[in-house]
Amino acid sequence: MRARLPALVLVLLLLLAGCSSGGTRDDGRITLRFQSLAWQEESVEANKALVKEWNATHPDVRVEYVQGSWDSVHDQLLTAFEGGEAPDIIHDASDDLADFAYGGYLADLSDLLPARLKSDIPQRSWETTTFGEGIYGVPFLQEPRVLIANAKWLRQSGVRIPTPEKPWSWAEFRRVTERLSGRGKYGIAWPLKEPVSATLNLSLSAGGQLFHRGADGKVTVRFGTADQVVPRTIQEQVGTDRSASPTTLGSGGGDTLPGFFGGRYAMVPLGFSYRQQIVQQAPKGFDWQVLPAPAGAGGLTQGVSPQTLSVAEDCPHKKEAAAFIDFLLRPPNMVRLALGDWMLPTGTRALGDPALRTSEHGWATGTALAGHLRPAPAQTVRGYPEWKDKVATPALQEYYSGAIGLGALRERLEEDGNLVLARYQR
Repeated sequence: MRARLPALVLVLLLLLAGCSSGGTRDDGRITLRFQSLAWQEESVEANKALVKEWNATHPDVRVEYVQGSWDSVHDQLLTAFEGGEAPDIIHDASDDLADFAYGGYLADLSDLLPARLKSDIPQRSWETTTFGEGIYGVPFLQEPRVLIANAKWLRQSGVRIPTPEKPWSWAEFRRVTERLSGRGKYGIAWPLKEPVSATLNLSLSAGGQLFHRGADGKVTVRFGTADQVVPRTIQEQVGTDRSASPTTLGSGGGDTLPGFFGGRYAMVPLGFSYRQQIVQQAPKGFDWQVLPAPAGAGGLTQGVSPQTLSVAEDCPHKKEAAAFIDFLLRPPNMVRLALGDWMLPTGTRALGDPALRTSEHGWATGTALAGHLRPAPAQTVRGYPEWKDKVATPALQEYYSGAIGLGALRERLEEDGNLVLARYQR
């Protein structure tokens, strides 16, 4: 059941909106509002260009580009849904869809999407947007976490350079970072301002799962041995080996780049799309390369939450909205969107494009990892945003800083976490 906003707030929102999202003009032309969260210049240009191309060839269905923001997108969309002013076509991420899908805010796309699109995107990607029996979004862009490394530093150290075919194990990775450290320099800088997704998604490589769904459909948190491999490695690098910088634990990914360029850190674990910032910001002649993240019992498996395109349940023209999504995600267009965002497309045909398989800027390493990407552990867990913000984030931050031990972390994630999730599963 949807949580309702106070009546006065709803009235004000409706007055401000003037009308609901999409509609039909007096001349019979349909107008659809597409809210994009693209933010990088190349990505915004690609999205706007594709909207323009659609409008040039579909005079009866005009798409209006609306610039959104990843900042507080969940709360912004919730307010828009409740106020009757949600965009018709919604750009979001798959780990943000569960509450909206179960709450009745998003349209089931199962019978609206063409067979071409359904078959081109692998089933493992569709699992990220499938809730119950319905499909509530189209996963179209994804990115693995990779190690961005100072290539000169690694060559001079003599350490073995990992490849997707022969990656480092988590144990070898720890030894390598220790070998690379010393004299005020660190083998690794972990930017863990938002530690939950990084920890959970990388833990799949060690066989971790964390969230367990019972026969009754209810989810519980169990922080087992496999789930502990990644957080324990990070904490030991920081607190025991002194091979990871303690000062970057509260930083975002981009915050670590000046120190990386300045020779303070040999490697930084980042999302694949950060390569664009590195290309733009790295000093002239700076030699860097992309390495796969470490592998464990689960191999190179990583959890991902792809970017998605959904249709609002209140959209009066769902068929036309789905047709625009199909146009936006034709293989050549998906390649354009991937290049604009420096990410990987989910579509099989787009992923095979030569432009995404070049060795330049590590594209080939990324595409080699694409087949190992799986739905993030929390993908279909109701209440995950609250669990992440109120329980997991502060607990992991305290653990990585050395304020609490592994036992206390496990207690917090399981006992406090299960109390939160239980409220969403009654």
